[in-house]
Amino acid sequence: MRDFRWPPPPDGGPRTYGPGPSGPRSGRPVLPEPPTDLLATPHGVALERLVTGGGEPVTVFAHGLAGGIADTRPLGSAVGGRKVFFAFRGHGRSAAPPGPWSYADLARDLRAVADLSGATRAVGVSMGAGALCRLLVDSPDRFDRLVFFLPAVLDQPRPTASRARLAALLAATREGDISALADAVTLEAPPQVRNTPAGWAYLRQRLDQLTRDGLAEALADLPDQVAVADPAPLAAVRAPALVIACAGDDLHPLPVAERLAAALPAATLVVYDRPGVVWTHRADLRERISGFLNE
Repeated sequence: MRDFRWPPPPDGGPRTYGPGPSGPRSGRPVLPEPPTDLLATPHGVALERLVTGGGEPVTVFAHGLAGGIADTRPLGSAVGGRKVFFAFRGHGRSAAPPGPWSYADLARDLRAVADLSGATRAVGVSMGAGALCRLLVDSPDRFDRLVFFLPAVLDQPRPTASRARLAALLAATREGDISALADAVTLEAPPQVRNTPAGWAYLRQRLDQLTRDGLAEALADLPDQVAVADPAPLAAVRAPALVIACAGDDLHPLPVAERLAAALPAATLVVYDRPGVVWTHRADLRERISGFLNE
């Protein structure tokens, strides 16, 4: 059996055991990490930020749990105007105030970045989608257009399998166990791209980021929490919304996206037929998001 080997080959792979062709050489390109700055917020939590593009409108991008700026940048590559990417508390170079934290705290981070940047549109990924929902419960008219990519949680805690995978990632990061961390990060890529140059490059980038910046201990409580107690207040949101999900994604269950789309009056639900859409349908995903936001 050919599998993902640790440590990774020095030239980025691919490498396999035994004879046979190498894995597919296509997949998700890894963007280099540009310089970022720290944004001072009114609630006293400094947040890492990257601003690209220029002009109006301004779109803010909110990443998922244990993710960061590098994860959301590909989603904005064809989006017009100024794009503001940031790292939530406890991620990247952002501050980690004493916990415990809730989705209300994450929503406060998102609101601060959006307000200070003049953002009128928002893209929320996984945990970031939950934070965006929490913000909208309090301020349903805050944004003109909304994208929810792979929402992971709404009014029910994450599934057990999802919480177990996230717990393993957080534990490996906390303990500095590189091998265990590589095993956890490997699961983020579809099997067909894991042993390709793009797969190895992604693994290296994620390991570099996680070992350099770490993840705050207070994040461990978030998988057991809900984003909103009741999705009913989302009925007050009038902005057009695009909700994107994948069938068969254990970390981002399709029923969560379906409930979210049903709660938003002006939502369109798009469902891909399998997980790993950022890798396998990147061009189509980019076109959907940019087409929606650039209208």
